[in-house]
Amino acid sequence: MATDYDAPRKVDDEAGEDSIEELKTRRTEKSSAAVDLDESDLADAFELPGADLSNEELQVQVLPAQADEFTCANCFLVKHRSQIAREKDGKLYCLECEG
Repeated sequence: MATDYDAPRKVDDEAGEDSIEELKTRRTEKSSAAVDLDESDLADAFELPGADLSNEELQVQVLPAQADEFTCANCFLVKHRSQIAREKDGKLYCLECEG
């Protein structure tokens, strides 16, 4: 079936007859049907099945900076020594902060 793209398009007669007031009332009716949910309300209702972690402490082993690592004086992230961009006043700066 061939389509003639140069032919005039059909116009909906109903679209031109609606007044601005009618369109506004339709839009408010549609938006009033939706329920606004707050993300914090959803998070409060979510619980892990069978887990009460309120009195639990995390056990994480923290390691000091290794011989091949440094702490950037700007972003304070521990990076590999290959990421050193410059040293100023005894402080090391990484490539990302200097770039």
